[in-house]
Amino acid sequence: MAQRSVLLSDSRLGPSARRRHRRRRRVLGRALPLLLLAAAAFAIGLVIAAGPGNDERATAARYVRAWIRGDYRSMYGLLDAGSRRRISEPRFAAEVQRAAGTATLSSLRLLRVGGRSGGAIPVRMLARTRLFGSLREVLLVPLSGSGAGARVHLASELLFPGLHAGESLTRSVTLGARGSILASDGMPLAEGPARSSPIPSVASEIVGTLGPIPGPQKAGYAALGYPDGAHVGLDGLERIFQTRLAGAPGGVLRAGRRPLAHIAPVAGQAVTTTIDPRLEQAAIAAIAGNYAGLAVMNPRTGGIEALAGVAFSVVQPPGSTMKIVTATAALDAGIVTLGTTFPDSSSATLDGYTLQNANGEVCGGTLLNAFAVSCNSVFAPLGARLGGPRLVAMAQRFGFDQPSPILGAAESTIPSAATIGDALAVGSSAIGQGLVQASALQMTDVAATIADHGRRPLPTLLAGQRPRFVRVSSGRVASEVEQMMVAVVRFGTGQSAQISGVEVAGKTGTAELRTTQGASVAGNPNAGAAANTDAWFVGYAPAGHPRVVVGALFPNQGAGGGTAAPAVRQVIEAALAGGH
Repeated sequence: MAQRSVLLSDSRLGPSARRRHRRRRRVLGRALPLLLLAAAAFAIGLVIAAGPGNDERATAARYVRAWIRGDYRSMYGLLDAGSRRRISEPRFAAEVQRAAGTATLSSLRLLRVGGRSGGAIPVRMLARTRLFGSLREVLLVPLSGSGAGARVHLASELLFPGLHAGESLTRSVTLGARGSILASDGMPLAEGPARSSPIPSVASEIVGTLGPIPGPQKAGYAALGYPDGAHVGLDGLERIFQTRLAGAPGGVLRAGRRPLAHIAPVAGQAVTTTIDPRLEQAAIAAIAGNYAGLAVMNPRTGGIEALAGVAFSVVQPPGSTMKIVTATAALDAGIVTLGTTFPDSSSATLDGYTLQNANGEVCGGTLLNAFAVSCNSVFAPLGARLGGPRLVAMAQRFGFDQPSPILGAAESTIPSAATIGDALAVGSSAIGQGLVQASALQMTDVAATIADHGRRPLPTLLAGQRPRFVRVSSGRVASEVEQMMVAVVRFGTGQSAQISGVEVAGKTGTAELRTTQGASVAGNPNAGAAANTDAWFVGYAPAGHPRVVVGALFPNQGAGGGTAAPAVRQVIEAALAGGH
């Protein structure tokens, strides 16, 4: 069948249809000239787009878009031959980056490309900077050649929007007044240019020092606009709260002698910390000038109330304090209960190697008893039975292998499940030997997790911060571990931490730094040498309703029960006496 035409003559339409058809033809008749004009304009546009002016604008736009992407190779490729002879690609990139660093440039945006004028294409741009805010300036893109053969000619004004010929970009910057560091009770720990304090003995232990920016950190501080000669926090609280204390630098960004932008410096904030001066003093007294570390924490908030010595800057094998982690993992996995019994023995053999108990003592019995007397012959095989993956996973839940929330704190580590090794290596890790490393602060947090019913409080030094917790174990498992920690102090290795009228929960640790096996044998050079072991103790009180957690590490200073436990007891007593 032939296709029927959709166009009908007026003679075949009714009167009303004929009127509508005539109106449509009149509208089409009027629109046709406009359509023809639009088509002509489009054709003219194609000619213009292919013309010399637009080719030059396109070259400038390509250069700027490559800059926005950080594509210095493409930028360099758009330079003319003479410019490329004068400067190498690495040096060219360095010059562009140097100007960006001077301005503290964070991003660029192309707004509009103008027409060529005086040998350059003006490109209006938005430059966002970290220090000087947002700048709307014109980048002059000098060109050599014309049309499709135009290339970018390297000149000083090409390095940053707003520069004119012969100008360079410079800045002058100053820092505002540094904020004060305050103790939890508002007592100044460091204030004013001299960073003075009415309690210098406390402040000197925890505040830290100011000094020139260390080499590896210079680029980072320069990007924030700090002047070259600025002093920053190098350690302690000055470093931890550097950003808050320093405020924001201010100054002038200049193109030659012309100011492009100006911003006033912002004074630093006063920072109120969680440090309790009375407990800090007690911690200082407890370590008594020894090379040691002691940390005090509020288990309800994670607030660090004292840090003395190397409490968070040094890691060592945690010894038997690691058995808190191992016991939690074993109970959580359901492979033991508090009443599970183990044979009495003086040692255990794993992969053909004999691990002895301290001083060759014989121990065993229930899991609770073995924990109380810190029985390696029970816990090393228990760790091997638990297995590397479960032991490592539990340690990581306790905070191992994770950057500390405290800036500058050393990270506590345990080998990964894939690399921890054979049964001997896993068993050694389970008793805090092998390659396990921890700080006094980390093991304090481990004890705080048990004190807080299986929730690990994330440590903080900032007063008033909302507490944050990580669930490590169930409340039931934490309660069982607490029972074992109470037994340590009641009748086990931590009796020197006992406080009259107060139930203390704790765990000793004596980490071997070199073998002391056979210490009872005459002629053993390591027999009885305190320097061969690190002394550890972590504890909290009152058990069941904890108000303070304390952890101590005394490197190369003997047994945990003899050296570290009395120091922890001393600080717990001071905390409870002060209303904790």
